Amino acid sequence: MKLTTKGRYAVTAMLDLALHGDQGPVSLADISARQEISLSYLEQLFSRLRRQNLVISVRGPGGGYRLSREAGAVFIAEVVDAVSESLDTTRCGNKGDCQKGEKCLTHHLWSDLSDQIHQFLSEISLGDLMAKQEIRKVADRQNQRQSDNGSETINTERLSDQAPA
Repeated sequence: MKLTTKGRYAVTAMLDLALHGDQGPVSLADISARQEISLSYLEQLFSRLRRQNLVISVRGPGGGYRLSREAGAVFIAEVVDAVSESLDTTRCGNKGDCQKGEKCLTHHLWSDLSDQIHQFLSEISLGDLMAKQEIRKVADRQNQRQSDNGSETINTERLSDQAPA
């Protein structure tokens, strides 16, 4: 399986949005600074995420993005699918023409693996990830770094209260 930066960055950005969304709309500039993802790349990703109704844009001063529904109802597979990321592990794009126009010996194995990966990601929500202690620690570190750099201060106390340790 090859999950490219498009899918990984989309999941990372959506998790950042989920972690900070309780404070109001989150700007792509803040996500960009915390996650070290190009702002123009985030704009492209969020355009796709918005078209798939995973995020809502908020215009005006203090605008940005927010999740279209609760974090526990947004699944990782949806995010990856929204940015047209393939989780296909076959050589042929699951067309079955991998060996001179016919299925290769291991086509079904790799096709089944792709299905298993998608199923696995379909069972993990942003809320599940937010509840993980190690993810909260990383978010706290990123918030502190952003605060130290003179950017907008993020209230990390609320992040720590979202799930039990």
